[in-house]
Amino acid sequence: MPLRTDHIIYIAPDLEGACDRIEALLGIRPVFGGQHPGGGTHNALLALGNDAYLEVIAPDPAQPNPDRPRSFGLDKPGEFRLATWAVKAPQMATVVAAARARGYDPGEVVQGGRTRDDGLRLAWQSTKRPESISGATPPGDWLVPFLIDWGDTPHPSGAAPAGGTLVSLHAEHPNPGTVQAILRALDVDIEVREGPAIGLVAAIETANGRVELR
Repeated sequence: MPLRTDHIIYIAPDLEGACDRIEALLGIRPVFGGQHPGGGTHNALLALGNDAYLEVIAPDPAQPNPDRPRSFGLDKPGEFRLATWAVKAPQMATVVAAARARGYDPGEVVQGGRTRDDGLRLAWQSTKRPESISGATPPGDWLVPFLIDWGDTPHPSGAAPAGGTLVSLHAEHPNPGTVQAILRALDVDIEVREGPAIGLVAAIETANGRVELR
């Protein structure tokens, strides 16, 4: 069975500006999630139905610059866009081994965590993708999701306000074949359409109708 979407990730140079944009599009404002200590970022969240959610992530001015690059290219000049996504892997070791057997290495499994405003500690494990996959470079690589397992931690979608329902997610790439084989090896069912630029497009059903987040 193909791996299910866990969350989609919208990157931005500043969190408040990103939340303004999301609120204008979806009709509801993401709520602050928390800081990523040592990572130099913080986030805000909206639930998207079916145990999926939207994560808005940006550099955190309240933290010192981290001793490693910020996630998702957030050290580079800022832009607002849907950058990448994560899929659920409750049997992480099995999923990683199966992908490697099919010719794709999802990367090292690392531990992550943050503390919510209410003091609850969230912990997860996820794959750390290589900087380059088959010669591609971001943002092309980011069409390939990373794996995440929340273990016994309450899923973040449960504490986030409902921002709508994620109806579909597709990728666009000038040469779809460069990523389709990797997605198949990872057992991910997502359409890759030919387009002039590399990116992800989420269709979200809201109270005001269906919208696209790019």
